[in-house]
Amino acid sequence: MSVRVLVAGLGNMGRSHALAYHHHPGFEIVGLVNRRAPKLEPELSGYQVLADYQAALRELQPDLVSINTYTDTHADYAVMALEQGAHVFVEKPLAMTVADAERVVAAAKANGRKLVVGYILRHHPSWIRFIDEARKLGGPYAFRLNLNQQSSGANWQTHKTLMQTTSPIVDCGVHYVDVMCQITDAKPVEVRGMGVRLSDEIAPDMYNYGALQVLFEDGSRGWYEAAWGPMVSENAFFIKDVMTPNGAVSIVMDPGARSDDLDTHTRTDQIRVHRAALAEDGSFASADEHISMQGEPHHDALCAREQDYVYRAIVEDLDLSRHMNDAVQSLRICIAADESIRSGLAVKL
Repeated sequence: MSVRVLVAGLGNMGRSHALAYHHHPGFEIVGLVNRRAPKLEPELSGYQVLADYQAALRELQPDLVSINTYTDTHADYAVMALEQGAHVFVEKPLAMTVADAERVVAAAKANGRKLVVGYILRHHPSWIRFIDEARKLGGPYAFRLNLNQQSSGANWQTHKTLMQTTSPIVDCGVHYVDVMCQITDAKPVEVRGMGVRLSDEIAPDMYNYGALQVLFEDGSRGWYEAAWGPMVSENAFFIKDVMTPNGAVSIVMDPGARSDDLDTHTRTDQIRVHRAALAEDGSFASADEHISMQGEPHHDALCAREQDYVYRAIVEDLDLSRHMNDAVQSLRICIAADESIRSGLAVKL
């Protein structure tokens, strides 16, 4: 079965997804949408590029629309596509508000179409293993996760553009809050947040450093931190750590990794599993286990895996109810953190 796809947005993620469609035998790209004429890889240079999303959607009548634009367009673009009868892949975050996210999910259900949200870590073998090892230890869990990005030049400009509508704690946080929720499976009940505006180059009401705490019904607690900008420290910028009564699981990075490398955001060197059980003499009963993640897919290969999942969701009619609910839940937590930062109060869910 050939799935005709329209790709909207040709930034870093849009290009990677377009390449995935180009190389996948089940997809046929019918057009690309970008407001400005983009510089494209040779593989993509033969496709027509349109500036007007609505016109492209109406004229090309795609089976699937891939939405990789800025967050403030996600909900409206997705609903337009779903109501025209197209399936939708949309980059995270799903929407600017929980109400808009629920509107997109409702449109997918009402029109019997598939909606896949770009949670790329769900397709990453290292993160799948990380989640599995944490679940095997058993809760309650203490989550310590962050991704701080030291950016300059074009990357800082991209971050400033993103922050016109979306804070780092929402844009990046949905990935890692989703990981917390997959591990504990418990209901989130309260969110607390704090933020700091570390640059005069961003909007007066925006912050480029944020941290959240999420409290779960089973007693688990999660911490997540995100920052963007030229002032961001490279020290401990990538922490992926889960502690439980029975031990801990950590992603251990290559010591030479840098936060401005896109592959660093998904790459791991190894997973370390530490077990808390003690021997009779008080020493640890077992040595830490180090699980090598050599050969894991790079960023574009992960996008290819993600789009293969989209293809299977369509042709195999996969039930995406849990996937959509999880996308809304992780967004709800991060938006609650943003609300807490702005109000100075904890937010009950």
